Amino acid sequence: MSKPVIGFIGLGLMGGNMVENLQKRGYELVVMDLNKDAVAAVLARGNAREATSPKALAAEVDIVMLALTTSKVVESIVYGNNGILEGIKEGAVLIDFGTSIPASTRKIGADLAAKGAGMVDAPLGRTPAHAKDGLLNIMAAGDKVTFDKVKPVLDDQGENVFYLGALGAGHVTKLINNFMGMTTVCTMSQAFAVADRAGVDRAQLYEIMSTGPSNSPFMGFCKNYAVDGVSDLGFSINNANKDLGYFLEMAEDMGTSARIAEGTSQALQAAVEAGMGEGNVPEIFDYFLELKS
Repeated sequence: MSKPVIGFIGLGLMGGNMVENLQKRGYELVVMDLNKDAVAAVLARGNAREATSPKALAAEVDIVMLALTTSKVVESIVYGNNGILEGIKEGAVLIDFGTSIPASTRKIGADLAAKGAGMVDAPLGRTPAHAKDGLLNIMAAGDKVTFDKVKPVLDDQGENVFYLGALGAGHVTKLINNFMGMTTVCTMSQAFAVADRAGVDRAQLYEIMSTGPSNSPFMGFCKNYAVDGVSDLGFSINNANKDLGYFLEMAEDMGTSARIAEGTSQALQAAVEAGMGEGNVPEIFDYFLELKS
């Protein structure tokens, strides 16, 4: 059985590595990105071509994949002039690998369905290095028939592919996951900062806490920065701030509030305003270290 032709928009660190993995596995690619160097790297590996617009890309492929930064960008690519919605073929599937607002995802899915196309939201876990080797965690949701249709391709991209139910459930799960993770990072980073002010050795604090039930990989990332000076999480304060904002918007759409998330969001926003947005999330330790009452 021949492999589907894949269109991929968004060749950043994660998307670019995902495309390289797909090329190694023999898929034909049609790609787009504002970064022409990223496009050139894909074309140089062969069996790929560049599209002139999202509409043209969608008209050529069986599966459209997005690895973009925000829901606003996704909507502009879908609904804009020469957008995906204008070109997508009946029976084709759009997969959004980014972290998006669930309400936006459901709206896009409904508009695609009206044209006979499907959608799967499939946000990602793990790192760009895992993407290059096809070892991502993928949180996929959508109509089961549509999911089953694209699952062989998802299996080539992820070591663990989870099916979560109706469209939007993947993005809900990813936002919950990032709320938990980024709250842990902010909490542990402030714990190190408070220890420092109190004259408690940060390394010893970590040694004590990591032997108890609070231990987690996120705690380790915080220790790597606050104790060892190594910033290796690979997820920016800007991205964390965006995701916490989406989490709060989602909670509001559900008719509830998220008090803990509000605190995390305020800390992340303050760090962004302090010019730290491009740094990895554990670097928020520096913000807490200088924080005055």
